[in-house]
Amino acid sequence: MAQRIFVLFFVFLGIISVAKAEIIPETRLSLNSPDGKQIVTFYQKVDIKGVKSLWYKVDFDGQPIVLESKLDIQIDNHIWELALAKKYDQPDNWCDILSFDKIETSSHNEMWKPIYGERSLVKDQYNAATIFFSRSDKSQYKMNIEVRAYNEGIAFRYSFPLHPNGIYHKIKSENTEFAMPHGTIAWFARWAQGPYEQKTLSAWTDEAERPLTLKIKDDLYACLTEAQEIEFPRTKFKLKCDDVLQTSMYSVADMVTPFATPWRVIMAAHRPGDLLENNDIILNLNEPNKLANCDWIKPGKLIRETTLTTGNAFACIDFSAKHNLQYILFDCNWYGAALDFNTDASKVVAPIDMPKVIAYGKEKGIGVWLYVNQQALQYQADKIFPIYKKWGVVGVKFGFVQFCTQGWATWLHELVRKAADNNLMVDIHDEYRPTGYSRTYSNLLSQEGIRGNEEFPSAEHNTTLPFTRMIAGAADYTVCYFDKRLKTTHAHQLALPVIFYSPLQSFYWYDKPSVIQEVVELEFFDNVPVTFDDTKVINDKIGQQVTIARRSGENWFVGTIGNDEPQTVAVPLGFLMPDKKYKAILYTDDDAVLTPTKVKVSTLIVDRNAVLKFQLKVKGGSAIRLLPATNADVKQLKRYKGEML
Repeated sequence: MAQRIFVLFFVFLGIISVAKAEIIPETRLSLNSPDGKQIVTFYQKVDIKGVKSLWYKVDFDGQPIVLESKLDIQIDNHIWELALAKKYDQPDNWCDILSFDKIETSSHNEMWKPIYGERSLVKDQYNAATIFFSRSDKSQYKMNIEVRAYNEGIAFRYSFPLHPNGIYHKIKSENTEFAMPHGTIAWFARWAQGPYEQKTLSAWTDEAERPLTLKIKDDLYACLTEAQEIEFPRTKFKLKCDDVLQTSMYSVADMVTPFATPWRVIMAAHRPGDLLENNDIILNLNEPNKLANCDWIKPGKLIRETTLTTGNAFACIDFSAKHNLQYILFDCNWYGAALDFNTDASKVVAPIDMPKVIAYGKEKGIGVWLYVNQQALQYQADKIFPIYKKWGVVGVKFGFVQFCTQGWATWLHELVRKAADNNLMVDIHDEYRPTGYSRTYSNLLSQEGIRGNEEFPSAEHNTTLPFTRMIAGAADYTVCYFDKRLKTTHAHQLALPVIFYSPLQSFYWYDKPSVIQEVVELEFFDNVPVTFDDTKVINDKIGQQVTIARRSGENWFVGTIGNDEPQTVAVPLGFLMPDKKYKAILYTDDDAVLTPTKVKVSTLIVDRNAVLKFQLKVKGGSAIRLLPATNADVKQLKRYKGEML
């Protein structure tokens, strides 16, 4: 009994100590988004011992998204601190003696036109604040918190002004916390190409990838992610305690002032589709395009050539010219054993007449991409990139790259810049996930970082990806069509290049021209673009059903996919122009169709008042191509009257 009283006494003292940690009034900042819905509140506290701490919280549309959470970054500069302050003890926690200096606010509002994207115009509008601090010792260290409030979400980062002695900071850990409302559910993935699970936060046993999508309640969703991670270790999210998440750096970072950490981004919306529609916030948090001439950057569709012969390359080029693909890719081992550091990626080892293939491709309007693995990239990039440019190669696919540490992250982004110097486009495969760098260096067309068709994921997985991985940006999903290992219907596959945005789309991943059958529905792949003027999310039931509509010029392309259950899906066409009729070419699963793929193609007249109704098969889907109808179309084609499709 005495022991219990003793414990309760110290718990009581702890409660008193926490209660007496008070907000320093002049540090309090409340920053609203331009529409007033996203609100971030920041303040510094001091406890009875004089120890200071930084805190924030986020609200959306009057509801809490992130509860009071701690901001903290730990830096090991004790050698310099001891020298400057003439101390010989270990340094305190870095943020504990930060003194508030001032707050500066600003606002920004502009429209910019990307080289390519999910939209042809991007709005970059936010209210901003910088909170200035300096350490109250003799070190002359300063740290600022930069905050932006967009209509799409909240972003903040730690920034460090130039130190008069130019010394570096060894960042041991960034411990930014995200205290979530109780009962929050996460779509959890352990690695970039991993499967997703729905988990309550307290059920986590490992770290989660970013973006991390969260359901706070039925009409309230959030996404935790990051932007502008260029020279910083990869960060995931770990569970600190029940309902409190914390950033987890893969390794330490050595930074020289001035510098800033990557942006921490908190998006919030009433529906998961809005999170995807609002993902331009990631691009907006990166620097504008730095390439003076981008005429050579051309998004497109490709087919890979895996047999690595001149004859088969010609067949791929002929197929591409016929089916409106822009590129072929020579995949792994064209230059020998790609995993061997002794292999020379400047020499063609496979029986490929590279000059002849590239010349034939140019005649047909088809460019050539080359796969190059980590080993050759690490030691030969400076040599091989100018050679590839001289050959007439248009792009390089980086394979099995390292990314997690600060050193590898810096190396990889420098590699993208070196490729740009040689007019080479880039596709990064394996575990790399984007944080908006393609805005700054637009030769980075796409990247993997997704569990795509290489691994034949389930239909449920595909209906989860648009609201998780795709928030980060383009993903090279590697669409398949004829492979018997597919776990979805063919109409489901047809919809994927609309569902999964990528300026470089890989089609027919495990197929080759000799086995591809000329079924009529391939015309959808032939006609679907890879970049768009507008994007609308119509249906957004995570893990159940997805409908996304994308506009290119006057034409719309619509993809719908379902999960592993049969279901009815309604697709309202209110995004179409008013007082205008459209020819809808529909591609649906139908077991009565006498082709190996069982896809029915039908054509109807519709307008913006129509609500198309689809009976999806198990693992099914549908694709739609919408074109302004001619007078002849209106006279000859049937008008949609609400029947089940």
